[in-house]
Amino acid sequence: MIVGVGEAMVEFAPVEAGLYARAFAGDTLNTCWYLAKLGQPTRYLTRVGADSLSDAFVAFLRESGIDAGAVARDPERTMGLYLIELDGAERRFLYWRDSSAARRLADDPAALDAGLAGAELIHVSGITLAIVGVEGRRGLVAALARARAKGAKVSFDPNLRRRLWPDEATAREAQAAMYAVADIALPSFDDEASLWGDSSPAATAARLTALGVAEIVVKNGAGAAWVGGAEVAAARVEARDTTGAGDSFNAGYLAARLCGRSPGEACGFAHRLAGEVVRWPGALAPAEVVAALSLAGARA
Repeated sequence: MIVGVGEAMVEFAPVEAGLYARAFAGDTLNTCWYLAKLGQPTRYLTRVGADSLSDAFVAFLRESGIDAGAVARDPERTMGLYLIELDGAERRFLYWRDSSAARRLADDPAALDAGLAGAELIHVSGITLAIVGVEGRRGLVAALARARAKGAKVSFDPNLRRRLWPDEATAREAQAAMYAVADIALPSFDDEASLWGDSSPAATAARLTALGVAEIVVKNGAGAAWVGGAEVAAARVEARDTTGAGDSFNAGYLAARLCGRSPGEACGFAHRLAGEVVRWPGALAPAEVVAALSLAGARA
């Protein structure tokens, strides 16, 4: 079982002039959705409201084949919302998340332990760390450490969103604490260069190796990713909307690794999946597009 931990949001993505399509998305949720479509048993751990919109989200999880048993309800809050603005294929997000129930997802240690129970792999992002606050981060990292002691591996995508952090020092401190319990790191080079001053993807990999992270893939947008001391080129595609590209890459990589592929092979598959995803609007590509790339049961 793979468990994603994070914030699910209501997404409004442009489909034509003045019209938007409503969906549910969020970085770790997107990764879990793609993992489920690639045939991996998946659970999502979050907190939502007790309203009809949150009911629709839980139904969406179940319809997507994702275990919703770790979704907690908060009668005082609801789900956050974001709207996508496009400049060509590149995107900008406008957020409404101050009352997001997911900000409290790490408040209950017993619920965290129950939601993570039985996990083979747990996937967390920097957005997850940012929204839960100082005490929430401490509780989440402690819960991940307990899950690792029971055999789970932890995957971490730093996914830096500067507006969610009070300052760079806090973001660095939170990432360092997370890397101490991470087995797999999936950073993006532009974020790492911005926050840490890394000069190249290789430098990012070297810094994380020194922190003790065993498996590292440095994403580089449409450029080559860095994995295992070598570059793996991305597929050349005509992008329509890059929303969800990194999240789907994470899913492709993790699914391929769980199916026995080498890191280099898994990175190649992740590029293929992300290349398909950016051809579609919003964070989630059509399920049949993902299913056509399925790795279920595959072995290297």
